Amino acid sequence: MSETPAAQTFSHLSVRLAQVANPQSAIVHFGSDAPLPLDCGVALAPFSIAYQTYGSLNADKSNLVLVCHALTGDQHVANIHPVTGKPGWWETMVGPGKPIDTDRYFVLCPNVIGGCMGSTGPSSINPATGHAYGPDFPVITIADMVRAQARLLDHLGIPDVLCVLGGSMGGMQVLEWAATYKDRVFSAVPIACAARHSSQNIAFHEVGRQAVMADPDWCQGRYLEEAKNPRKGLAVARMAAHITYLSDEALHSKFGRNLQDRDKVTFGFDADFQVESYLRHQGLSFVDRFDANSYLYITRAMDYFDLAADHGGVLAKAFAGTRTRFCLVSFTSDWLFPTEESREIVHALNAVAANVSFVEIKTAKGHDAFLLHEPELFDTIGGFLRAGALKRGIAAPPGSKSWP
Repeated sequence: MSETPAAQTFSHLSVRLAQVANPQSAIVHFGSDAPLPLDCGVALAPFSIAYQTYGSLNADKSNLVLVCHALTGDQHVANIHPVTGKPGWWETMVGPGKPIDTDRYFVLCPNVIGGCMGSTGPSSINPATGHAYGPDFPVITIADMVRAQARLLDHLGIPDVLCVLGGSMGGMQVLEWAATYKDRVFSAVPIACAARHSSQNIAFHEVGRQAVMADPDWCQGRYLEEAKNPRKGLAVARMAAHITYLSDEALHSKFGRNLQDRDKVTFGFDADFQVESYLRHQGLSFVDRFDANSYLYITRAMDYFDLAADHGGVLAKAFAGTRTRFCLVSFTSDWLFPTEESREIVHALNAVAANVSFVEIKTAKGHDAFLLHEPELFDTIGGFLRAGALKRGIAAPPGSKSWP
């Protein structure tokens, strides 16, 4: 007998909450004696960071590639996801013989603070109450996420990073790493991102947050205590956001005005069009693996990101004195983080005579192109990493034919 929708919902929620308490990842716990100072003025303690690793750390600990995940991502970069059972979100990029070659690099991806896959976030237990933090969790920033990641590397005894890279919110973390920990970052690859969140992007996030908070099952953020889940609100938020990840051309070529399993319109409000069915599927599948409050907190962290504001309003000052090698990547059809915003970062880096290269990749796939099959992106990242590895004297893997 197949499960009812309600039973499936409970099953998925139970699996996801199990990942919060006991993630199928490595995890480091920092006690009350080692609080994490947050930009909001709160000292978070205790706190935990969950992470995944791939490949092996070399003897002198010089081959670490730190991958920073995007808003709706997590630490499961190149392994089967424990909640969805699907492949990791960047398996096209990370693995043996791939651009981020795990035969040569030690790849580490932490789940961000505020997340819902093992790192401390709003669905974690608040030691002061014995219940989930919910809306009592402190508001976090991109800088807080990176500060926690630096603490993780300190704990692991890894002094610096061969390369830190990521797309979208991951790219924001890359920029924060490069600005705050200049001496620890040999190279950086910010992909499809910006030095500050635009008013348009803040507006889209606010629509999503309001959709979540308008769901009666949100319960003022205390839905876990009420054994509820604001699925409908979070699904709508995901649907709205997902449109921004694509391009008009991508949507048109994939769906056009094709109808979904019917020959004519129904003159009703069912999913007449394939694109409607697709978005509904995206929304419903998302709520099975993500926490609604985490969505609120992480979107807010992106909204607050403004690297220039943190340095007297001058972006170049964020990178003054840097010795980091940079490679920025943008996509022609990305209207969420358009190429102009990457160029602004390039200009700031040029102003401080940084070592920077820039690639704008022509594609119709929109913002999500960094997650998809893009050969030029693979070549760019693979080549940049190899050059950095050779500069640091990191040897090619035994028997490698693709490495100089």
